[in-house]
Amino acid sequence: MPTQTPTQRKASGQKTAATRRRNAARRSQSARKAAETRAQAEQNALEALALQAERAFLIPVGAALVARDSLVEAAKPYTSRNTAERELSKLQRQVVSDLKRFERRGTTARNRLQREVKRTRTRVERTLRQRRTQATRAAKRSRRQAERQVRTTRRQVRSTRKDVEKGAAEVQANANDFVTRVQDQVATLA
Repeated sequence: MPTQTPTQRKASGQKTAATRRRNAARRSQSARKAAETRAQAEQNALEALALQAERAFLIPVGAALVARDSLVEAAKPYTSRNTAERELSKLQRQVVSDLKRFERRGTTARNRLQREVKRTRTRVERTLRQRRTQATRAAKRSRRQAERQVRTTRRQVRSTRKDVEKGAAEVQANANDFVTRVQDQVATLA
């Protein structure tokens, strides 16, 4: 390791001392800020507690004053005969107006319900007509198919009966022929 000259050692020492001073200043500034923050927090906590206590007192006082003002305002129109009559006629007009509005609303609801019932009835009737028509068509179709089948079966039965009668006639003729031959042979033998 190379040796330092006295000037270098002095400069290095000064640098180190300056660094120590800066670090110490930062530490003391940090401690000062922390102390201020703690003091502010304590003060804020006390102020918050004071505000809560003040609110607990002011809320019922304000509610009582608002109730009193509402009562005074509600009673004010009835303090003299003229204003009381005016207020009553205003209330009567309001009641009449409300009744008319309710009647209009009821009429609208009734009309809407009637239209809906009519639409539903029409829809049901249409559906019934369509189903009745479909059922009628299906019944006619089934009846035609059954009649066709009956005619076809009758034709087949007639044809089969003719074939059977023909076959029976042939069998009868063959049997008669056979009987005649047997009788001829028996007569020749006797």
